Amino acid sequence: MIDEISIRNLGVIAEASLPLGPGFTALTGETGAGKTMVVTALGLLLGDRADAGAVRQGAPQALAEGRWRVPADGEVAERVRDAGGDVDADGPSASDAELVLSRTVSAEGRSRAVVGGRGAPVGVLAELGERLVVVHGQSDQVRLRSATAQRDALDRFGGEPLADAIENYRRVYERWRANQAELDELIDDEARRRAEADGLRTAMAEIEAAAPQPGEDEQLTERIERLTNLEELRVAAATARESVSAEEIDAADVVGLIENARRALERVSMHDPELAPIAAGLSEAGYLVADIAAQLSSYLAALDADGARELEVLQERRAELASLTRAYGPSLDDVIAYGESGGARLAELDGDTERIESLRGEVDADAALAAELAASVTGLRREAADAFGEAVTAELAALAMPDARLMVEVSERDEFAPSGRDQVTMLLQPHAGAEPRPLGRGASGGELSRVMLAIEVVIAGSDPVPTFVFDEIDAGVGGASAIEIGRRLARLARTAQVIVVTHLAQVAAFANNHLSVVKGGDGQVTASSVRQLAGDERLAEMTRLLSGLPDSASGLEHARELLALADEARQESESAVGAA
Repeated sequence: MIDEISIRNLGVIAEASLPLGPGFTALTGETGAGKTMVVTALGLLLGDRADAGAVRQGAPQALAEGRWRVPADGEVAERVRDAGGDVDADGPSASDAELVLSRTVSAEGRSRAVVGGRGAPVGVLAELGERLVVVHGQSDQVRLRSATAQRDALDRFGGEPLADAIENYRRVYERWRANQAELDELIDDEARRRAEADGLRTAMAEIEAAAPQPGEDEQLTERIERLTNLEELRVAAATARESVSAEEIDAADVVGLIENARRALERVSMHDPELAPIAAGLSEAGYLVADIAAQLSSYLAALDADGARELEVLQERRAELASLTRAYGPSLDDVIAYGESGGARLAELDGDTERIESLRGEVDADAALAAELAASVTGLRREAADAFGEAVTAELAALAMPDARLMVEVSERDEFAPSGRDQVTMLLQPHAGAEPRPLGRGASGGELSRVMLAIEVVIAGSDPVPTFVFDEIDAGVGGASAIEIGRRLARLARTAQVIVVTHLAQVAAFANNHLSVVKGGDGQVTASSVRQLAGDERLAEMTRLLSGLPDSASGLEHARELLALADEARQESESAVGAA
């Protein structure tokens, strides 16, 4: 239930606060005073799309804030906490909690939602709104003409048994359609998958036959480079070894020269101690050069005389690896990884055949089960349709349509849909002897208003909603019909909060809370222009609604009669409830 709505800079409203509370609240006011902005503000709080054009001219942003009373441990409070917000548990009772929702819309069109003191996506407001409020405007009269809206109304009336049957069907239907889509995709893609599997087998056979090793291409490059320049390497190594340590006895080499130098210094070193370290250094140099000479000899011995044949083999191997890299690369490591992962992918592709057979079985089973569950839903809808038609017909009789009759037809279609396979059509027979016609054709705006109200009164018994908002539901209605609409709204308010934007005194008379929106002197709505009316103020507003003048004598007398009639009806209703 909504305790209060605050509005700032929305449309023509600069600032307003609307105390609501339980029961039936009527909101009246002159044309252009801003009554519709109240419904707009509520829509913003329930996740409707933000419109920068609704921001009051000259204001940086508009604000709508609502204070709800919700069960402290209910679904709404739990969803608020999931979104990071909180509810104030200090409500009128231990089971009540206060929830604050707010929405701002900037003049540039940016929107921000706050749920329980924490910023949240606008979608959270929409989720909460589905559990908190049902809003009916003149556009909903048009929507009631649609088959979808008529089916939804019947389903709401059907209550939990029908809701459970629809949910069971929808779960199977969604699984069936998902499996069917996967099956269709696998079948349509079978040729591509077969080609991919054949390509993988070829690739894996080539890679397995070549058996490439990590880093092998780099090693081949180094070895080929060496063999390509084998003779140059041999000449250079031989020349270096000959220079360091010549094999010919009379050839001068580094080893011999160092040895001669060492001996020369050692012969005279006893005459000068400084020559001893130099001679020792020459001795070490001799050992080092001798070691280099040995290395050069080993290197020359290792050079293969049949290097040309080996070079040919290595180049063939490098060409083989290069071919694999071009096909499955871009690097040899990628080729090796492709070979390792190809087995898993091939197993997956080969497994698709088994998956197709498995899916065919699942799809056939779910198709049969969906048909069975859809038939169950159809049966429950037809049972509900009879009771629903009778209940709405009874309500229409009380809404000044005594001879009208609503009939609900449920027919099966060939195709399945998420809601089942039923086509729900509501037919209105306005008076005895008339041909029943679909609501979408022939029903006037006033008749649709009363049908919609009758439907909500009937549904409220099986699908209760905390708050109903009706925006000029009485459009196209007057006289006795309007009085009966007021009665029915008051009856609905016994089990739910009802907020009605109306221009009819016959409707407003039955409200236990009357709010008036009036224009300020400058043509704008100010904070003081939204008032809670009682006593003479309410009587004056009722008179204005009836006659257009707040002090019309005849209008005043009529207003008194209406309020007395509504008070008497309210007392009778309370007595009936007490007796029950």
